[in-house]
Amino acid sequence: MDKPIRIALTKGRLERDTVALLEKAGYDCTAVREKGRKLILPIDGENLEIVLAKANDVITYVEHGVCDVGVVGKDTIMEMQGKFFEVADLGFGRCRFALAAKKGSDFYSGYNVKTIATKYPNVTRSYFESKGMDVEIVKIEGSVELAPLLELSDAIVDIVETGTTLKENGLEVKEYVCPISARLIVNMVSMKTRRQEIERLVTKLDWANA
Repeated sequence: MDKPIRIALTKGRLERDTVALLEKAGYDCTAVREKGRKLILPIDGENLEIVLAKANDVITYVEHGVCDVGVVGKDTIMEMQGKFFEVADLGFGRCRFALAAKKGSDFYSGYNVKTIATKYPNVTRSYFESKGMDVEIVKIEGSVELAPLLELSDAIVDIVETGTTLKENGLEVKEYVCPISARLIVNMVSMKTRRQEIERLVTKLDWANA
């Protein structure tokens, strides 16, 4: 038997939603549900393995071919811009990139170069380039909402689900940048060498998602 098709999953909510989808598609994910501290887990009765990793690492593992397939948010794909095939929108993990600033402020007023705080400098840069705007970007690792409150930045670009955190910190959405959801990505070599197996998996997930 060939080595198992390896599916890299982002730990946490995307992991839970993906496992639920795999089970709906008929796969036995008992080992994943009872994983303990294990990070590589078999799907019972199938030539498939789950690898649990952080979002950025999912892309790295798929790009380098140590995993054949990955499930990761469109936000990570846009930020990391790796070489792989994006084959399906899985429909869960829905949220949006948004430009947010202090409530009542006019972000576009004045002629000074705006400072934007974000965890996603590449996404932010390409968004403002598409508007023909020159901005200064400050990368933040933690709570990006702090930056406008501390007057480090004029605005932030961040992922927004409900907008509650923004409201509680006196911020509001000025513009939505783009929608985000979980995507299925495939290693470029695996798509050629294991095409039938991967297409079977994708078809079963599409059916379960219908």
